[in-house]
Amino acid sequence: MTKYREILRLHSLGFTQRNIVQSCGVSQKTVVKVLRRAKELEIAWPLDESTTDKTLEEIMFPKTTKNTLHKRQPDFDYIRKELLKNGVSKKLLWTEYMEDCRLNSEDPLMYSQFCHHIQEHEQKRRASMHISRKPGEQVEVDWAGDPARIIDPDTGEIINAYIFVGVMSYSQYAYVEAFINEKQRSWIVAHVRMYEYFGGVAKILVSDNCKTAVVRTGGWYNQQLNTIYYEMAEHYGTAIIPARVRKPKDKPNAEGAVGGISTWITAALRNEQFFSLAELNAAIRVKLEDFNARLFQKKEGSRLELFRDEELPLLAPLPATPYELAEWKQATVQFNYHISSDGMIYSVPYEYIKRKVDVRITDKTIEIFYNHNRIASHRRLYGRKGQYSTILEHMPEDHQKYLEWNGDRFRKWGERIGINTCKVVHAILTSSRVEQQTYKSCMGLLKLADKHSISHLEAACERALSYTASPSYKSIKNILTAGKDKSVTEISKDDITRTNNHGITRGASYYGGK
Repeated sequence: MTKYREILRLHSLGFTQRNIVQSCGVSQKTVVKVLRRAKELEIAWPLDESTTDKTLEEIMFPKTTKNTLHKRQPDFDYIRKELLKNGVSKKLLWTEYMEDCRLNSEDPLMYSQFCHHIQEHEQKRRASMHISRKPGEQVEVDWAGDPARIIDPDTGEIINAYIFVGVMSYSQYAYVEAFINEKQRSWIVAHVRMYEYFGGVAKILVSDNCKTAVVRTGGWYNQQLNTIYYEMAEHYGTAIIPARVRKPKDKPNAEGAVGGISTWITAALRNEQFFSLAELNAAIRVKLEDFNARLFQKKEGSRLELFRDEELPLLAPLPATPYELAEWKQATVQFNYHISSDGMIYSVPYEYIKRKVDVRITDKTIEIFYNHNRIASHRRLYGRKGQYSTILEHMPEDHQKYLEWNGDRFRKWGERIGINTCKVVHAILTSSRVEQQTYKSCMGLLKLADKHSISHLEAACERALSYTASPSYKSIKNILTAGKDKSVTEISKDDITRTNNHGITRGASYYGGK
């Protein structure tokens, strides 16, 4: 799927078509086609969050079909890989190539031509070009190869500290910091602090092809960025162009700076001992200031002067707040329309029961997305495990009505009918250890008022209270049923006895008693 949203976003930020091609992994023809079509339809960034790439494709290019003709040529990448294997020669590959061509009714190259084309392709592959960078345009980031060392003060164990390097491509002004690992949090925090150190944001971010930056790589045109890394770039208004796998020339300044930093910072501190990461980074900062202020050997000035005078004024301003690291997870909405995250339970609209959703977790909030659309947001819970955060609108309508009832509301309803009804309601609510277990009985009592009238219910409650301080819903119902053809005040004591769940249910007269 073409990244239509990303193409429009980068275009609105003023990126060139070449930069958009490299960041989005599409051809320049595609970028020109999308931008031209968006202009015709007056579609511009920012777009509504509900407008996905698929929606844009249906709007901009409805029912498009592709009819491309592929001309058969030798697969030079395949040939290069096969030649690295033992026993594989150009003669063998040429023989296989001729057989494939004849099966497809194509004329094969002669062996001398085949070898000539292989040699030409190899020479072209090794070609390099110097690219002049504009001030403030690009920053390159990478992990340095050789780690620093920290001594555990308790055990004396030597712990590796990994060095993050960020270099402005034009001035080669560098930022360096040590981290205890190379995981996602360290990678993101390093970028946030790098931008704070620079005092602004470059338009392009060239990263290493590590897992914290690229989730999947299928070549130059099929690189999928890590979600958190992409979020960070969007927050700072920059575009990520990952380097290709094992292609150090894609980020030559970072690779070159690693050598200088290894000499002037890491190696310069080799004889010093550090017992914490803070101590190591304090020493690195001192050496970093000297490194940036050191004069160039083949041109005038220093990294600091060149950055301060020509790059800093052109950097985009920092956002009002630094990027807050977020963690993404997947969850399935359960039948109680809640998901679980870190032992806490958060509600989701009940329409999404049994759907898989994406959960974005920060230190303060929990956001839940379905098909890239946010469907719920909660304040993150801390403390005792198993806490619930439930939003009333997420519940089915009948569940919402159930929640509307509580003990105080039943008591107020009983007071409006009369003092005796209020006493019966209170007795029912206190008849069980868990108040919620009595709500059904209170609801039944409420329905009796609709069926027998309020006055009859009040009279029945008065009669029931004259015999027991804790009448039940069933006893009130039996009183009203027995008095259906006569006023409640005329109901005899024998009628009440017949409503007793624990006594004789048919009365003494049934057994010949008086």
